[in-house]
Amino acid sequence: MIATQTFVSVFFFVFFLVSLPFFSSAAPPSSDSIYESFVQCFSDKTKSPQAQITDNVFSRTNPSFSSVLRAYIRNGRFNTSSTPKPAIIVTPRSDIHVSAAVTCSKSLNFLLKIRSGGHDYEGLSYISDKPFFILDMSNLRDVSVDIADQSAWISAGATLGEVYYRIWEKSKVHGFPAGVCPTVGVGGHISGGGYGNMLRKFGLSVDNLIDAKIVDVNGQILDRKSMGEDLFWAISGGGGASFGVVLGYKVKLVPVPETVTVFRVEKYMDSGAVDMVHKWQSVGPKTDRNLFLRMLIQPVTRKKVKTVRATVVALFLGRAEEVVALLGKEFPELSLKKENCSEMTWFQSALWWDNRVNPTQIDPKVFLDRNLDRANFGKRKSDYVASEIPRDGIESLFKKMTELGKIGLVFNPYGGKMAEVTVNATPFPHRSKLFKIQYSVTWQENSVEIEKGFLNQANVLYSFMTGFVSKNPRNAYLNYRDVDIGVNDHGTNSYEEGEVYGRKYFGDNFDRLVKVKTAADPDNFFRNEQSIPTVLSKA
Repeated sequence: MIATQTFVSVFFFVFFLVSLPFFSSAAPPSSDSIYESFVQCFSDKTKSPQAQITDNVFSRTNPSFSSVLRAYIRNGRFNTSSTPKPAIIVTPRSDIHVSAAVTCSKSLNFLLKIRSGGHDYEGLSYISDKPFFILDMSNLRDVSVDIADQSAWISAGATLGEVYYRIWEKSKVHGFPAGVCPTVGVGGHISGGGYGNMLRKFGLSVDNLIDAKIVDVNGQILDRKSMGEDLFWAISGGGGASFGVVLGYKVKLVPVPETVTVFRVEKYMDSGAVDMVHKWQSVGPKTDRNLFLRMLIQPVTRKKVKTVRATVVALFLGRAEEVVALLGKEFPELSLKKENCSEMTWFQSALWWDNRVNPTQIDPKVFLDRNLDRANFGKRKSDYVASEIPRDGIESLFKKMTELGKIGLVFNPYGGKMAEVTVNATPFPHRSKLFKIQYSVTWQENSVEIEKGFLNQANVLYSFMTGFVSKNPRNAYLNYRDVDIGVNDHGTNSYEEGEVYGRKYFGDNFDRLVKVKTAADPDNFFRNEQSIPTVLSKA
């Protein structure tokens, strides 16, 4: 359990002080009466005895409340004694439970925060400074794989590790193009346009969707046909929590070879790191689409000297000798040799990418471990690069990173399939970019001063990168939530506030998302600090 002390990040607290309109005039009812009213409503809607409901509806006085709340908090910044807590946590075990939770929360005028894996970097799925409930989807974790149909139905509360394991159980030559962290929840990952190390070959997770199920604002359970193509499009990269509660997705499985290759190559500033990073920009997004070359850039101390380490971490959908020959021609600065490479199955490569030791020997069931109630403290930001950063720009970046000392960068190459999908095919608009940048800083200590220092490092480096990244707007990636780029208090200026971050996340697709939101949820019940606003909210 993470030690706690009384603090809430000042920037976060100030943003959320304004109350929702319907809470502005009257004091909220007591927690006991809220719980009793909710349980009565939940019992009526599910036609279940109240005695059975207590296993799935937790009040603050329930002995299990704290453990249920903490289980899927992945960022320790939002696991403190002063972090706002929900009045109730609901852990549904059926679609009907989800429907009832929506209907009953709405009737009580409580905000409903929807959480699957809890990896929301800003905690928007499980905290609020307004009275709220949490709908924790973690019990809805079914993964039904149909190899004959080359598809799978995946419930929103399943983790990516569970998805990969269930595919592996049925086939050694099928996979799914999603993220590399096995504890990430499917609901948030896919609905936000989740990506992984096969995106250059197969695109994003949302480029491989067949169907979906969602609970709408009226508590109705809808599939693709009954929700309509507009709403299906919106939850295929526009974030599910603005439009309803995603219950699950039917996805297309993709073919993977029996043998894939992984490798890791690192260089330092005195051994060619600048040249390697500079050249990577013209290779990573343009090379064979079977090859994904992630670039990690991290300030380190080596031999008592501050420097920068650049590391290429790669997946190649093929044999080692093929990728060594390819990069010998295209990327000699990498100096890749066959002994740097490891051949294994695709599922084993997923274990390797999760930093598992001896992935060819490890028990595959480790991907069923949800790693509950474990959280570091962290901050993430994002950018997109449309034209190559010049060599002197890379040098100046390395110098700035050594000055700051902790904040690291992850470059993820696009190209291949990504560049072939039209910008408006899904809400995700960043198809033509060369690569995406993640700013990443993680720490262990629960300290206001330490947090302030690391958040400042992130902001300083983000500001430094302004001249090298996309402009008008400066783009951002929805699944790397970042409240620094704008928040919404859903008052009279909701549309204007939503447009600030909405254009950064979605570009011109923001306009269609607003139209879908207005049609699907005109009273803006489904909302969070960065949700899609309704056009009716526009002043």
